[in-house]
Amino acid sequence: MTDSLIEQLVSWRRELHQHPELSNHEFATTERITAWLKEADIRVLPLRIKTGVVVEMGQGEPLIALRADIDALPIEEATHRPFASKNAGVMHACGHDVHTSIMLGVAYRLKAQEKQLKGRVRILFQPAEETFNGAQQLIDAGALEGVQAIFGMHNAPDLPLGTLKTRGGAFYANVDRFSITINGKGAHAARPHEGIDSVVIGSQIVTTLQTLASRIYSAQESVVVSVTRFTAGNTWNVLPQTVELEGTVRTHNDTIREAIPQRIRSLIDGIAGGFGARATLDWQPGPPALINTPQWADFALSIAKESGYNVEVATPQMGGEDFAFYLHHVPGAFVSIGSASAFGLHHPEFDPNEALIEPAVDYFTALAQRALHAVAQ
Repeated sequence: MTDSLIEQLVSWRRELHQHPELSNHEFATTERITAWLKEADIRVLPLRIKTGVVVEMGQGEPLIALRADIDALPIEEATHRPFASKNAGVMHACGHDVHTSIMLGVAYRLKAQEKQLKGRVRILFQPAEETFNGAQQLIDAGALEGVQAIFGMHNAPDLPLGTLKTRGGAFYANVDRFSITINGKGAHAARPHEGIDSVVIGSQIVTTLQTLASRIYSAQESVVVSVTRFTAGNTWNVLPQTVELEGTVRTHNDTIREAIPQRIRSLIDGIAGGFGARATLDWQPGPPALINTPQWADFALSIAKESGYNVEVATPQMGGEDFAFYLHHVPGAFVSIGSASAFGLHHPEFDPNEALIEPAVDYFTALAQRALHAVAQ
């Protein structure tokens, strides 16, 4: 890769970082990416999508795909970098600007080698990963049509530069969201016996939900149930009529995932009913568990080792990633690449090391080329 292209990718990354946009509102981001791709005469597919860009290099068959995400988060940046966000309350706090610059570099590299490609490489610059609906938007628009394998990445601030991890099978967990509403009977705080205390009921529900992971399912299964919001009342001397709880459930096991909503309903009905109250559950399923195809995960690790990365087999993660939707349609693999940030993802001082860009471009360029040969065999 030429020094001029490296410098250009860093410049584009910083421009994206200064102008972050939230999920499904990446209009200026889409315009910038599209313009940069068209400068190299890279073919943009005419998909019916509101935001995001899908491009192709090469001709004929086979066809493999790569993916970058382009959206930002509702976070006020605190890095004080000269290229910090200019959009108040919005920040690329997950590194999607870095992911985008890497895949722009891959697109430029593959375009320069287009005549030597043994098929086509499609790159998806995907919107709305943070809200977990961008991948499905591109799938519905036809972005996976004809694709035989797909690969993606996320930077990992806890990993040093030059380290790449992945694993075959379950890698990231599903991401499901729930809210519980408890309707008791309000009363004066000095006379709780005249009401039905929804705060006590809600507290028992929070505690008992933890038995799903500790007592209902095997300790060998990965199950996390977290209540993240408990909203009750608006003053100190009144027992509120209503309490609201909100949280998330994560697992790598589809059977457990399907069973948990009914388990929660039974649990909250029993607790609330025992006090004479009523509890309702609103279940909002998100992306499924990200299940890497074992052969492609091994393939991705082997190319990484050849490319000079320190390669490690990852342990399953409880975070979520909507790349999982793609892997429910076509085989492929998702990898983690070290970005050596002192602060983690979604932190206002998250600051990935831009030195990860160049080797990642080299890696995904080689991965795409070799994957075309592999699927053709």
